[in-house]
Amino acid sequence: MSAWRFTRLGAQDAAHRVAGVLDVANDIHVKLPGSSEFNDTDIARVVRNALHWDVLVPDQRIKSTVSNGVVTLKGTVDSWAEYDDAARCVKNLRGVVEVQNLLSVDPPANPVLFTDLRASIEGALVRHAEHAAKRVNLAVAKDKVILSGDVPTWADWQAVEGAVRGTPGVRMVDNQLRIQP
Repeated sequence: MSAWRFTRLGAQDAAHRVAGVLDVANDIHVKLPGSSEFNDTDIARVVRNALHWDVLVPDQRIKSTVSNGVVTLKGTVDSWAEYDDAARCVKNLRGVVEVQNLLSVDPPANPVLFTDLRASIEGALVRHAEHAAKRVNLAVAKDKVILSGDVPTWADWQAVEGAVRGTPGVRMVDNQLRIQP
């Protein structure tokens, strides 16, 4: 990851670590002196190549748009891992300023039983964020999981959501968790 991206994302992460901060608007724009920037056409070509060459990404089901260095991904993927992998494979490309991941997660048509899904989510929470899991409430409606309750840190908020998103059969996550130190 380039140094300027560390600076921009570092400032964002630092703001999220402040107790009581729930939302951050990151309007930081970093321009490197003397650097030649790619135009959007160049970036779009590189993005398509990155999606194509990444074996973890279903590139034929993903469309990208580039505007002022901002890459927008649209389409459908089978899992949250593919959703994350698609953004990961393009976010550090030269000229990319930001990635807006608008992909939809559409798992294969295997019916998921409520009890199996809930047990899988609870097991993942215990493995990944055991201390935070005690204050988290779950509601499951078909393939949508609604999280509510309190977690002590931003890292716990991320761990809980990551555990839920990693559960097979979860198509949507409505994360209503609050950070309460």
